[in-house]
Amino acid sequence: MAPELKRKREEEQDTSFPKNKIKVLLLEGVSAVGIKMLQDDGFQVEAIKTAMTEEELMEKVKDIHILGIRSKTTVPKKVLDNAKRMLAIACFCIGTDQVDWRYANSIGIPVFNAPFANTRSVAELIIGNIVGLARKIGDCTAAMHRGAWFKQAVGCYEIRGKTLGLVGYGHIGAQVSVLAESMGMRVIYYDVIPKLPMGNATQVLNLKEMMGMSDFVSLHVPNLTSTKNMIGEEEIQAMKKGSFLLNASRGNVVVIPALAKALKSEHLRGCYVDVFPLEPGKNGENLFESELRGCPNTLMTPHVGGSTEEAQAKIGEEVASTLLKVINTGSTHGSVNFPEVDLPVSPGNHRILCTHENVPGVLSQINAILAASGANISQQFLSTKDKIGYVIIDLNSEASAEVKKKMTELAAVLRVRVLH
Repeated sequence: MAPELKRKREEEQDTSFPKNKIKVLLLEGVSAVGIKMLQDDGFQVEAIKTAMTEEELMEKVKDIHILGIRSKTTVPKKVLDNAKRMLAIACFCIGTDQVDWRYANSIGIPVFNAPFANTRSVAELIIGNIVGLARKIGDCTAAMHRGAWFKQAVGCYEIRGKTLGLVGYGHIGAQVSVLAESMGMRVIYYDVIPKLPMGNATQVLNLKEMMGMSDFVSLHVPNLTSTKNMIGEEEIQAMKKGSFLLNASRGNVVVIPALAKALKSEHLRGCYVDVFPLEPGKNGENLFESELRGCPNTLMTPHVGGSTEEAQAKIGEEVASTLLKVINTGSTHGSVNFPEVDLPVSPGNHRILCTHENVPGVLSQINAILAASGANISQQFLSTKDKIGYVIIDLNSEASAEVKKKMTELAAVLRVRVLH
């Protein structure tokens, strides 16, 4: 391993690193709840309401221990290579595709997210827009803002008794399923793996078949190679004529020109879209361009699926709690790219946290160091994932300095921290 990739922290001493020297950078308006939790624990917290460009972030991360972002900031390899002191990266949202987490794994940086906290907010937004589409709320509102008054019932429907097809039946899809059934809808769903249904929902094994059976189709899939452009002209044409499409998952799942064509030809009666292939990096006028602008019965929002006060507060609390455990105990439980290790703290001992390359023989070398130092081990746990191994060792305080020094000298070791 090249020396520049052996991310040894200059600040590591034989004692725990003072909390007031831990630097945390939070971007994109992270909830005040999360900010306060980190500040109250004694860390230096810089909170910025906007995103940063990759070039700005490359300079900023040189002196940062914890980075917190939402969906607009990207953290590619070139940024990570400058983050020599980074202990963890936190995504205060569901998605983590804005971070090159595979490369982060290879250099020993765990990445965390909040996979559950905003599910209710997204689910409620989908249900609200199903009602809005069925009643042509968007077109009515636009007409009235122009001063027009067109009262009619033609083309407007109740959603009770209609069929909702869900593409993806994870946390959000299941929440939508429950809410939709409570409003009298029939729910069917397609997922690439068998999923236990909530209530009376039924899994359909063929995507096009499910889309053809549905009055409303709502997408709830992750950002994967297999989901990119998965809803194109062929899939849209397979939908029932006069049905509706909703997407609050990922912007590259739907081929937007094909969707616009189907709306203008009236094959689809309407759509709701919250995420787009290209989204502005900041707020402001005259920034958004899309083929969907001006399409009939088309509701759009600027990527606000999880943007409620409740969701953001919960995300802030959930992710900040994870970061506190990372820094204070070395726990990596919940990481999307890192070995998950979580041991209760054993009072009176020092804790060794060792991140190393996942190659044969490392554990033998570590145990040899422990034996030679005469360390009294109270607990030890090793786990590996992809290119990285991570071990937590609680031992007597007298041995920790020598063990840390010897571990740091091992060729495969990337980082050693001592906590007490």
